Amino acid sequence: MAISLRKGGNVSLKKAASASGSSAPLTNIDIHLSWEERITDGAAFDADASVFMLNAKGKVNTSDDFIFYNQLAHYSGSVIHQGDDRKGADGETIKVELGIVPQNIEKILFVVTIHDAEINNQNFGMISNAFIRVINSGDEKEIIRYDLTEDAGTETSMIFAELYRYNREWKLRAVGQGYSGGLSALCAQYGVAVD
Repeated sequence: MAISLRKGGNVSLKKAASASGSSAPLTNIDIHLSWEERITDGAAFDADASVFMLNAKGKVNTSDDFIFYNQLAHYSGSVIHQGDDRKGADGETIKVELGIVPQNIEKILFVVTIHDAEINNQNFGMISNAFIRVINSGDEKEIIRYDLTEDAGTETSMIFAELYRYNREWKLRAVGQGYSGGLSALCAQYGVAVD
């Protein structure tokens, strides 16, 4: 059975794999980010998953370390976004090959933002049943799940979780932190140059 995290909780991927009965080597994982639209005024609702790959200073090394709908793969091949899913149900998937994540990457943030949120007057208060699942790709076992239960109100972007290196292993922290300003504000915070 998958380990269930609460906001702020963290667990090593190896411990989670063992606890869930996953027997395949833990080399590749799938990160599923999902959500459902709760309230709408009729405008199309498009939430998008993105990934920020950060160095020890908490910034991207270059804009190539930002993975999103217009740049679906990291140059190393270690992080691959499977593309936009406007329906959200078992939403968008990010594939991570742990062994080839560049050594200068200390943390990988998994973010969901609402596209054109300000124009369409949309926010995370209109989303329900948001969660993130970590799957061991080797045997398709779910090893970690974090259900985001808090209402994010008027915020237009949210960090669901972060994968980070600790004592030569990977751990996952449940974040669930909402932000205003959408994707551009997060890009500015983490050092991504936006045209």
